[in-house]
Amino acid sequence: MSPWDLLICFSSRKNDGTGCIQIEDLHHLELFQKVNLLPEIQHFLCRKEGLCQITKAFSDLQLPVVTLECSGQSGLSRASTTSNMSLGSESTDKTHAAHRRYWWKQSTNAQLNQVSASSDHKDILKAQDFSVIIKAYVLVTSLTPLRAFIHSTATVWHPPKKKHFSVKLQRFFDIFFKSSSPQQAFNNMKEAISKLLLITEVFSESSASGPNSFNQCRQCFQMLTFDIGFSTSIYPVVLEVHENFDFQDEDESNIQDQTFKEFLFEDTFKFLLSNESSTSSFIEAFQKISTVSKDGTYHKEDEQCLSLEEINSMITFIKELKSLGQFELLFPSAAPKVQTLLRDLYHTVDPMRRLGSVLTVHWLLSRLLEQFQSMTKEAHKSLSERRSKNNIRNSSQTVMKWLQTRNSSQENVSPKQNVPSDFRKNHEALYYSSETKERQCSYDKDTLSHIRQIFTSPQLDLNPQFNPKIKEYYAEVPFDMVTVKIGAEPSNCQCQVHLDEKKGPSIANYPLGLGLNKIIVLVTDDSQPSPQVMSSYRITIYREDRPSLPLFDDYMMCGFVQDCGSRIRPEESCGLQPLSHEYLSAISQTVFKTCEAGDTKGQWIVPCLSCSDNRTCDWREIRWQPHGCQYTVLAKPELQRCVEDRKILFIGDSTNRGMMYYLIERANKTLQEWQKTHDVKCYHNINEGKTFISYSYYPQFWMNTNQRPTFEKALEQLLQRSRPLENTDQTVLIVGGVQWLNSYHLQIIQKVLDRENLSNILVIIKSIGMGFHLPVDGIHSLSQAEVQNLWNENLVILDTAKNFGYEVVDTFVITMGRYKEFLQGKCGCHFHEVVKSNPSEERSHITMTLSRHYTRGKFFGSQSKPSQLQDYATNSQSPYHVRGPINQVYSEILLSRLCASKR
Repeated sequence: MSPWDLLICFSSRKNDGTGCIQIEDLHHLELFQKVNLLPEIQHFLCRKEGLCQITKAFSDLQLPVVTLECSGQSGLSRASTTSNMSLGSESTDKTHAAHRRYWWKQSTNAQLNQVSASSDHKDILKAQDFSVIIKAYVLVTSLTPLRAFIHSTATVWHPPKKKHFSVKLQRFFDIFFKSSSPQQAFNNMKEAISKLLLITEVFSESSASGPNSFNQCRQCFQMLTFDIGFSTSIYPVVLEVHENFDFQDEDESNIQDQTFKEFLFEDTFKFLLSNESSTSSFIEAFQKISTVSKDGTYHKEDEQCLSLEEINSMITFIKELKSLGQFELLFPSAAPKVQTLLRDLYHTVDPMRRLGSVLTVHWLLSRLLEQFQSMTKEAHKSLSERRSKNNIRNSSQTVMKWLQTRNSSQENVSPKQNVPSDFRKNHEALYYSSETKERQCSYDKDTLSHIRQIFTSPQLDLNPQFNPKIKEYYAEVPFDMVTVKIGAEPSNCQCQVHLDEKKGPSIANYPLGLGLNKIIVLVTDDSQPSPQVMSSYRITIYREDRPSLPLFDDYMMCGFVQDCGSRIRPEESCGLQPLSHEYLSAISQTVFKTCEAGDTKGQWIVPCLSCSDNRTCDWREIRWQPHGCQYTVLAKPELQRCVEDRKILFIGDSTNRGMMYYLIERANKTLQEWQKTHDVKCYHNINEGKTFISYSYYPQFWMNTNQRPTFEKALEQLLQRSRPLENTDQTVLIVGGVQWLNSYHLQIIQKVLDRENLSNILVIIKSIGMGFHLPVDGIHSLSQAEVQNLWNENLVILDTAKNFGYEVVDTFVITMGRYKEFLQGKCGCHFHEVVKSNPSEERSHITMTLSRHYTRGKFFGSQSKPSQLQDYATNSQSPYHVRGPINQVYSEILLSRLCASKR
């Protein structure tokens, strides 16, 4: 393939040992071509044998590395170690072991020196029992001279748990080491990584590794992952170095992990293929370098001796400094102690000073770094002064212009025109973090209540365009955008921003339910002992429904059970599938038997112009179709007779509560009161006082585990509050939620009902539902493997319930194919919402919804019962209404099971 710029070789679990590029191929690269292969690093850092060579050769450096026992491995002979490394030949293994024990002591990890030499490496990680393990992602763009960068985000996990999460490194150290020295701990980690890389450079350059062992590839780079362990001290231990970016196992990863991978690779490729111009900056910085170094290594007149390759290396370095993005410089470093270590290492392996030119380039790079940082600081200072003057001049004009815009017609203005171009350019993605950049802020008291900027990823077109004095914004997003990351930065140096609450984060990932989503940004003054809220900004985001076409005459019927975006059953088809003529004929018959169970298998069916394009469907006409039967939709009089003189008890979370309010609205014809009940609540005014309904919220997740009521206790309390109760099907217990329910809870129900002499009541189990599948801050998110496992968990719940003689409603099979259609709530599990009624808007919607989901319609036959539903749908007296077509489907199935015995 020619021409090409960048070649990335990824490792594979099924790798047969051959790479996609061989070392000898590196000789044939063009000047601009780059490959992620640095053979020296792969050999010395990513292989056990290479690490053994390094730790033996540099045993007096107390390297913070955990390796397996090296005594049986081929490495440097004592003779070569003595002659080339000048480290002496006596008891190298004992010295090595002593230094390892030093590092074990520093990390307060006494278990390390008990690890068996034959243990598997993964067993060692378990035995170490570190408080935390970090995967730090490092990019080495040159080994000689060393140029290395670390990404601002890492993957972290707390042993023995396997669950990983991604986090900004600076934020992690600020939190994890807040009681000790967070910055020192962070610096220790970077120093440990830099030291290992530097030793690898020195070792590969020295004759100790054999003449011409490696042919240096100047265009090559290496993506590395350092597994770093911390115990209770601030000193790290390097556990393993991977020769690529290493992530959590695929079967353990979730959507958030996948998003992080994509951002990491995108940041890397942007960095490697940057178009930043650097020549002029290099010349300016190079001219400012002093004529002689402190140790006399370099003289101005020696410039003519620099090779083109060395000059190109320095120009590339300046280019990298201008293109850092989410990377931070690890090496070169201008720190005196690092420069001293560098000289000592080279003088140790090269007492004859044959590698003096390498030290010269190192010295030049460190001086270039100093000059570039100085130039950048001066440029920022000058720019800040100019901006300050411009802001004073333009602020009043901006406000007046915005007021004029607000008062004039907006119909012909594109939302993108309201977003400043520099905002769009600088914040295309939220893999920015104000924590990793120098914060720009003011001490002017007039800015105490202002935020300086709002960040979003994906980028939102805020309307109006951002202005610190404007407190409300609006944006619209398409159906497929299910999450958005939002952050903000305060204008005043003594203030902080928090999302939604006083102690909330400054940056967070939000789920976007269908319809309106409100996000509050609070500005707090943290200079007081108790932070005070100075102001709040509100961002309202409207997420659109599925793109839908009106129903044309020339349509075909399509069905689906699962969405291809989240395949719960990988062995089964996903997405829209054409329905056969035989199937359509079967479901179009005029006489259809009634479904005898609430878990009858079925599918969603929808009319489309083409089953291969879901944008051609009329999603307003979608409905749930069980196989071989139908669920009866009860008219209001039937439902009222069914629930008359009955006591109906609900226990579960907010999804169960939504079904309860649906029942109340259906039976009463109105919903007069509504609240997000998180306790026990009793309703005596149902069905003209002829029906009693009670509800208990479970589990109470906001309480400490040791204070949280058990399910058994919560159930007993609900029964007690609802007495007197008949031991017949006049008493109904409805149990369920999103994902807390399991078969053990069903055993508890059976035990409690037997004990309370209520074994003959009607029990209906609502099974689990889709939710917690989005990478949202503040809640546990499921990996794709965990989401797939919900299918099996659901089957166990259904089978166990039916074995106990309980009725069931299978909500999982109904929600899994429409998991993107959730409404407001962090869990992404709510398929209902209670809204204030607007009779002029709601009446037609409700009628259509019931008719759409529960009637035959023109494309299935003539059997239809819309007249039964009109009295419920057209009531204009209800102050509240339960909205949500998916909730409506399984709530109607619940009503059919509730009234099955009455029919």
